[in-house]
Amino acid sequence: MTFSGSLLTAIDAPLLGVNIDHVATLRNARGGRYPDPVAAAQLAVEAGADIITFHLREDRRHIRDDDVVRLKAEIQVPLNFEAAVTDEMLAIIERTRPEHVCLVPERRQEVTTEGGLDVVGQFDRVQNACARLAQAGCRVSLFIGADLAQIDAAAKAGAPCVELHTGPLSHAWWDNDVTQLQAELTRLKAGLGHARGLGLRTHAGHGLALLDGLRPVPAGAPVSSTALVAALPEVAELHIGHALIGHSVFVGMRQAIADFKAESITARRDGTIHVLR
Repeated sequence: MTFSGSLLTAIDAPLLGVNIDHVATLRNARGGRYPDPVAAAQLAVEAGADIITFHLREDRRHIRDDDVVRLKAEIQVPLNFEAAVTDEMLAIIERTRPEHVCLVPERRQEVTTEGGLDVVGQFDRVQNACARLAQAGCRVSLFIGADLAQIDAAAKAGAPCVELHTGPLSHAWWDNDVTQLQAELTRLKAGLGHARGLGLRTHAGHGLALLDGLRPVPAGAPVSSTALVAALPEVAELHIGHALIGHSVFVGMRQAIADFKAESITARRDGTIHVLR
């Protein structure tokens, strides 16, 4: 599709959270002020982003503290503040009071978030964080794998939402490993259904991309990884960053957001998931 200035809408399509971390990464590569991730967030909102997602890391490798302050002051859609479960981050979130918070695992040496949060293994810490952030007026989500024990622990810890990690599915899609892709899709569906059965709101994200003709894609890939996940009716929100910002390099931010929204809407409407059955 071509962006025409009018936004596509669909009542039951997943909301799109646009992660702006990678704009900040580009800025920080030169140590200056451009490109400004807050300006990117403003443009994303104008183009139809439902949520702005960002991750303030311990080492401040992309988003910085002053970015967080400006995002809170200038962005009019809900902010989704991703952060590790540390006292420093919880204190910053309590001061900032974003609408949404997603608690994630974090290792300084990782390139991007690897795996899901181990709620079972650090239950007391996560439960205390959920209580603190709820008191601050934040809706808390836990970024976890589609593992039933972790989902049970998330519900017990008091988190109203979970975001299920789609990294393994995305990797299988890129590798054109249909067997693994089907296995990951089945696992994701089971996790979503289990979480919904516990009364949790269910989101998904990490590594999702488009079959857009602009980049190398798996040979014979039937649909995009974004479409496979967006087609699942349990998914209320998709949070996408790297592939969307990468796509915008070729087509611009407005068109990139229009393309990802159109992909989600079409997949939800047409039930693209059936292509793998």
